[in-house]
Amino acid sequence: MTAPAKTSTQVILRDSLVSLLLYVLPIALMLLFFYFSGSKPWLTTATTQLPFRIPVILEAVFQNLKTWGLPAIMIAVGIVEFSVGLYENKWTKNERILDVVCFILPKVILRPMIAYFGLKLLPWVLPQAKDAFAWVPFWWGFAIMAVADDLTQYWYHRLHHQLPILWRFHRTHHSAPYMGMAMASRQNIIYTAFFSQIYLTVALTYLGLGYPALFVGGIKSLITTGAHSSIKWDKPFYTIKWLKPIGWVMERLISTPATHHAHHADTTDDGIGYYKGNFGNMFFIWDLIFGTGIITRQYPKAYGLKHYKEEEWYAQLLWPIFKSKKEGSELAADGPMVGDEVAAPLPIAPHKAAAVAVPAQAI
Repeated sequence: MTAPAKTSTQVILRDSLVSLLLYVLPIALMLLFFYFSGSKPWLTTATTQLPFRIPVILEAVFQNLKTWGLPAIMIAVGIVEFSVGLYENKWTKNERILDVVCFILPKVILRPMIAYFGLKLLPWVLPQAKDAFAWVPFWWGFAIMAVADDLTQYWYHRLHHQLPILWRFHRTHHSAPYMGMAMASRQNIIYTAFFSQIYLTVALTYLGLGYPALFVGGIKSLITTGAHSSIKWDKPFYTIKWLKPIGWVMERLISTPATHHAHHADTTDDGIGYYKGNFGNMFFIWDLIFGTGIITRQYPKAYGLKHYKEEEWYAQLLWPIFKSKKEGSELAADGPMVGDEVAAPLPIAPHKAAAVAVPAQAI
């Protein structure tokens, strides 16, 4: 007699407990290092400077990735994507407006506003805590920030797929029938506003981990943007013999086009697409730890949602404030929580013809 399968709630609870250990791990390793090395950096004067020298230009790039740096990189790569026809004819006017607004609004208004008010509120709530952990060595701070930021986003992303009540807030990111720089920031504004790791990063920056936060944010932006790109830059790591060992490590550590494109596929029936998993943002290793990932080194033939009704850009951006007028849409006033995909009638004799419903696409 086989044991009964664990419910989703049990799995989430189990994985949550594992996550708590992962959050604590870099801190515990740091303290063990101090213990065995006999170092006591907390007794020294707090500093927020980098412990190493880097070229001024490189530092400027990292400092400005959230302003002009990353947009400049995305525009350059986007030009390459368009020049080789990677978007085909799928980037319609409605999709263009949605992608552009989603790209500009969080960077120009939302995230700066959250950071500004967060850093104004924290001194009032925790007046004695400013720079309390500025003594933490850069690389330990980097490890703490990387785990805290990306593991938190992994859970935020995963729950929006596994809890139907949250799906429609994340659906906008999956409605695009293409992959590329243009849709990397494509999200419902409420989903973006409640990115829990934004608040976590602001808090840790206030506590003195500013430079680690800066570098983690910059590197993460590059990785996640590259994972959404329609340019399959990771393919040589799977096909060139001397690069394969690097590829093996890389695809298990960070998100790549192959693993993240699978998450945006419109089906799982081809053995390549896997919208039920591959939730990692910067790090893919979370998916390996929690059993939510697959690695195929292949790329889906189609992206988006089978039941996509090309809802108005403002409904995708601002649902539930604005609803779609498309009948049967998940974003309509009376729409389903999770949309159904309905197959065309089977090609059989007229007197036996009947439409066969395909089960709802799992999220």
